[in-house]
Amino acid sequence: MQKRKLGTSGLEVSALGLGCMGMSFSYGEPKDEGEMVDLLHKSVDLGITFFDTAEVYGPFTNERLVGKALAPLREKVVIATKFGFNLNPDGSPGWQGLNSRPERIRAVAEESLKRLNIDAIDLFYQHRVDPDVPIEDVAGTVKELIAEGKVKHFGLSEAAADTVRRAHAVQPVAALQSEYSLWWRRPEEEILPLLEELGIGFVPYSPLGKGFLTGAMTAGTEFGATDFRSKLPRFTPEAMAANQAFVDLLASIAKDHGATPAQIALAWLLAQKPWIVPIPGTTKLSRLEENIGAVSIMLTGSELKRLDDAASTIPVEGDRYPEALEKLTYR
Repeated sequence: MQKRKLGTSGLEVSALGLGCMGMSFSYGEPKDEGEMVDLLHKSVDLGITFFDTAEVYGPFTNERLVGKALAPLREKVVIATKFGFNLNPDGSPGWQGLNSRPERIRAVAEESLKRLNIDAIDLFYQHRVDPDVPIEDVAGTVKELIAEGKVKHFGLSEAAADTVRRAHAVQPVAALQSEYSLWWRRPEEEILPLLEELGIGFVPYSPLGKGFLTGAMTAGTEFGATDFRSKLPRFTPEAMAANQAFVDLLASIAKDHGATPAQIALAWLLAQKPWIVPIPGTTKLSRLEENIGAVSIMLTGSELKRLDDAASTIPVEGDRYPEALEKLTYR
């Protein structure tokens, strides 16, 4: 597996990471723990060194899973987790608003260290920007945790450009995690130029459009009540029918490489910048191997231009989130 550095932070990880959320949360019922431990072990065998989780995934169950699986492999892996929510007191899925007050950040760090069974969090993201807490206070608290040896690197998620700049002035930001794919390209407007200027790495989540860009879905695909895509405007039957054009575009390039649409979607992301590290999630070994295969696909300049030009003419149908969730981003 090729390695990449997240900006100028010195944090080196596999060119492709693994988003672990879906193993425990959001994409239907939690998967069998033993099977997921085996998958996490196999991912390390295949060269993945970068793993993404968060306390809110479950809540807590995903961190425990990642901790159980990766503790024996600690020296080989980089683990990222997140803070920023008030969780439901009864432990049920979901949250009760944002909370990035310093005391909350510290509490999450301590509990995450225990669940992950590690001595230091490699990358600690603010999951969503809290408008009630100055970002300077957030960055300053993480800076203190880094000085104490409990955190190694600071990250932000779905933050606006000005917020990133302000945070970086207090404590260097190693990575920004935000959604980015061929059908969600907002980061190109302000975020990517800023990250290049400041030497910050970029970690795209949902690089396969929450599974849609794999080509495995149709307008007739139905989602269960525990699959959060059932609540997303972009996953209505009408939207999926209209957005099939993106999958067809990827498939047209994939044919020339003997590849899959998913592999071309990931190869396109990897070709954008050398400091971009996508974190596709999966619960299946076959998909893991498929995703890893994307790292060896080198798209030509003409292929990249073809993808960009064609994608720019396809109107995306449906918002990516309901309004209440979209309001939590780019602040």
